[in-house]
Amino acid sequence: MRSTTFTVTGLFTLGLLSLTSLSLDAFTQGQEIQSTAPLGVTARSVGTVKAIAGNAIALTTDTGTIVNIVVQDSTRLVRIAPGQKDLKAATPIQLQDVQVGDRILARGQPSEDGKSVVASSVVVMKESDVTAKQEHEREDWQKRGVGGLVNKVDAGNGAITLSAPAETDAKPVTIHVSQSTIIWRYSPDSVKFDDAKLGTLDQIQSGDQLRARGARSGEGTELEAEEIVSGAFRNIAGMVSSMDVSGNTISVTDLVTKKLVTLRITGDSQLRKLPPMIAQRIALRLRGQPADGAPGAGTPGGSPAVAKVEGNGNPASPRPGGAPDFQQMLKRMPAVTLADLQKGDAVMIVATQGTSTTQPTAITLLSGVEPILSASPNSNKAAMLLSPWNLWGGGGDAGATQ
Repeated sequence: MRSTTFTVTGLFTLGLLSLTSLSLDAFTQGQEIQSTAPLGVTARSVGTVKAIAGNAIALTTDTGTIVNIVVQDSTRLVRIAPGQKDLKAATPIQLQDVQVGDRILARGQPSEDGKSVVASSVVVMKESDVTAKQEHEREDWQKRGVGGLVNKVDAGNGAITLSAPAETDAKPVTIHVSQSTIIWRYSPDSVKFDDAKLGTLDQIQSGDQLRARGARSGEGTELEAEEIVSGAFRNIAGMVSSMDVSGNTISVTDLVTKKLVTLRITGDSQLRKLPPMIAQRIALRLRGQPADGAPGAGTPGGSPAVAKVEGNGNPASPRPGGAPDFQQMLKRMPAVTLADLQKGDAVMIVATQGTSTTQPTAITLLSGVEPILSASPNSNKAAMLLSPWNLWGGGGDAGATQ
């Protein structure tokens, strides 16, 4: 089911993204629901209920089209729970039980123009059920999840090693992958987890961003993964060269490659400004100096001083176990628009790779980073500071989870 932005915005909704948003789509794979329609003419429509009038449901499909689902007396309507994989526990319902915002899968005979379907069966996933499941998964990703940049992939032994975050004293984490591990892969030209596809371990490469959840070892350096989401994203640190507000693009001179990079800014792009106090603290960490005398300067396990401060200067809540929730901290920072940026501003950006026909799209853009870039001669290292923050970030609460 593709109802929420589990973005890379978020990226790791990242927005907290919610993997629950895929559950109806995943449910339909391999499912055969008895249909009274003649063979060869059965249509399948998946989407969100936009309106209900009489015995007709206006459905906004996942491709963005509107299809009229006609419910007859003979139509089988059932309700399933998020995560349910078959109809064994499905509950029969009536048309009046369906509400706007619910997710449905309808099968039946399509009209000649494809604008309506006379339904033989309708499978419903209630919006309230999805919301509750998303919240549960969001909390679970925060509690049992780890994320960062991939350092090494050992496909033969089913192991992925994550680099230790540049701004902390944490140790690298090894992710163990089994046959039961569910692997999702982001699209190269999309910031939405809704566009992620089921993937394989072989697709994950060094330098990719990855988030996994599962059972962790007592030392926290190993994790038996139940679920993984990964993607190849660009980390850019540089200076703003120009902005095209009407065209929603920004051009940045990459300090590593010395090349001009033009990126798209969409409604899913997350633009924030780092408060000076936090920027200075991160800069001190990059120089190997503690933020002495600052509130929250020291945190258990070598966590960075900045982890204890919100964008408004108030203490930030750590995740269970004392680890800082960087995505939540990022979301609390002041939002900015493309028009707020100036030529010469220092920015750190996480973006999609783009394709041969599409420009990269900014997922997270952070301004106010001059002290960080000044402190780090290796601008690529500075740019990667965003990596643990963004995979669930981006636009909206899709990523369910940093």
